[in-house]
Amino acid sequence: MGALNECNMLDTKVEKRAIPAVEQNGAPNERNVLDAKIPSGPIEQKWDRCRFDMKLVNPANRRKHKILIVGSGLAGAAAAATLGEQGYQVHCFSFHDTPRRAHSIAAQGGINAAKNYRNDGDSIYRLFLDTVKGGDFRAREGNSYRLAQVSVHIIDQCVAQGVPFARDYGGLLETRSFGGVQVERTFYARGQTGQQLLLGAYQALEQQIAAGAVTMHPRTEMLDLVAIDGVARGIVARDLRTGAVRSHVGDVVLLCTGGYSNVFYLSTNAKASNCTAIWRAHRRGALFGNPCFTQIHPTCIPQSGEYQSKLVLMSESLRNDGRIWVPKKKEDTRRRANDIPESERDYYLERRYPSFGNLVPRDVASRNAKEVCDEGRGVGPGGHGVYLDFREAIGRLGLDNVREKYGNLFEIYERITGDNAYDVPMRIYPAPHYTMGGLWVDYHLMTTIPGLFAGGEANFSDQGANRLGASALMQGLSDGYFILPATVPNYLARAKLERVDTSHAAFREAEAEVRRRTQALLKSDGRRTVDSVHRELGRLMWDNCGMARSEESLRRALGKIPELREEFHKTVRVLGTEEELNQSLEKAGRVADFLELAELMCTDALHRTESCGGHFRVESQTPEGEAKRDDANFCYVAAWEWKGADRAPALHKEPLTFEHILLAQRSYK
Repeated sequence: MGALNECNMLDTKVEKRAIPAVEQNGAPNERNVLDAKIPSGPIEQKWDRCRFDMKLVNPANRRKHKILIVGSGLAGAAAAATLGEQGYQVHCFSFHDTPRRAHSIAAQGGINAAKNYRNDGDSIYRLFLDTVKGGDFRAREGNSYRLAQVSVHIIDQCVAQGVPFARDYGGLLETRSFGGVQVERTFYARGQTGQQLLLGAYQALEQQIAAGAVTMHPRTEMLDLVAIDGVARGIVARDLRTGAVRSHVGDVVLLCTGGYSNVFYLSTNAKASNCTAIWRAHRRGALFGNPCFTQIHPTCIPQSGEYQSKLVLMSESLRNDGRIWVPKKKEDTRRRANDIPESERDYYLERRYPSFGNLVPRDVASRNAKEVCDEGRGVGPGGHGVYLDFREAIGRLGLDNVREKYGNLFEIYERITGDNAYDVPMRIYPAPHYTMGGLWVDYHLMTTIPGLFAGGEANFSDQGANRLGASALMQGLSDGYFILPATVPNYLARAKLERVDTSHAAFREAEAEVRRRTQALLKSDGRRTVDSVHRELGRLMWDNCGMARSEESLRRALGKIPELREEFHKTVRVLGTEEELNQSLEKAGRVADFLELAELMCTDALHRTESCGGHFRVESQTPEGEAKRDDANFCYVAAWEWKGADRAPALHKEPLTFEHILLAQRSYK
């Protein structure tokens, strides 16, 4: 029973003691040790035993509890629908006009699950192994195994909802492979998997809205978290149509608001994607885990000009049949691709990684693309591109087969570039895509603020230093459909919550703080646009904290970010007023938060002198140019505490232990 009791230890608040600021060299002097409350016992039984010992809430009492869910993407919509069906009062907030516009809709390639329909050696344990290895051994074993374990139920759930997964000629569910694995476990709906999964979650959510269990708050943006006596009890949000600022009280707050790749300005994320909800929670006391762990996706359409405001993803599924290459000779980069004979092409991933070829993990593929472009062998404008060629696949499978599998992706590519990828190779280049960092959560997905949970990409928990392709949808739906609907009721059953309303002083103070920040942005009578500052921040982060990082580049960024932040608050011009629809004001608030988060990302990257996954320190690499970990000094989660605008953040550590998978240098050769 020891493991079961351990599972219920929900108090994850960090011991409050003085922590010296980060030293000049970026190394913390002292830190607290975090306990993730992962239950002991066989890894195969941890989650089931933990669930069995959780306290339940009587159905008659569920309607007395109000749950606030911020975000209506896969994690948020799934959690809202499931908790609403259980009988709780659920209020779901989204800055979109409909949950169907959540950025989850943009996911293309697929969702992983250890079903082993191919009978090709897959299993829950192999998915667990691939996830931990793909994350370069910087993920928790307990969380990663649970993710693999729950994956098999996600597919059943979605098929029951009517999600139109691809099927073979006999009507069975079809699968394909993604990077970093040697089995075919990725279920897909052509290149629209995220859209179809979101529609499944959306219809479940709409059913609960119609039943009166869920109240939807569209076009509403969370601007602050309200904690009373250290416990999350509500949020302050702004109605984006009228500008009205209102407080909302609840017994639990769930943040399912996605990642923060737009800190780079140019990314594959929707332009509205931001860090505001998780950053305001961080400022209220929630620790931020591994903020420097960001993912650069290797297959994106290259930037075409300085005017561009976002980048477009080409699904990783294309690497199943497409072959990546560059010319062997620098002087051939200006030749037409089809004029370069086979003998003069360098299929560099197949050459360097014969076991995995073009399906190496994203961080490996991205670094190799950068390397060949830095050598002067990149193609296209500025030499920032490599070829993704389907000539061999069309010859092997036939044009109709390739069109059936990837047709909509080829159409997207042609609409943007004007090139027909059936006739000429695609040009691709890495771009910011996903963030493995996020709010630190324990095994129950609760942050260091009791009553505040984080799901999906908003938390740091499952992917380590690099996410494998098709695992984002898996985590979002795992958290939303299965994990949070078990852990949130357990918290409610055990918490002793006093009845409060929005007249409480904590709500009044939070509202006043929101209005103060808003008025400060509107009073700045400068001449710079918000976008110009955001673009400058993005270039600064991409150049210094992007695919390759060094002590010199990170110190340079840490010197310039505070200057840019000060300039932003002095010289930015925000038009309009606060009491109206004002998208300029919306963007200004989000960029103000990015300017603070960017500094924490660089601080985290500077302190972590090892390379691991997507975090590549040029000082720490193997002779072959691969990421070189330092397990003796950095085998932990770095969780940062906000200490104030004028003080350095404090570092807390969660040690990572590996009992089931041997710590080893990753190899995909």
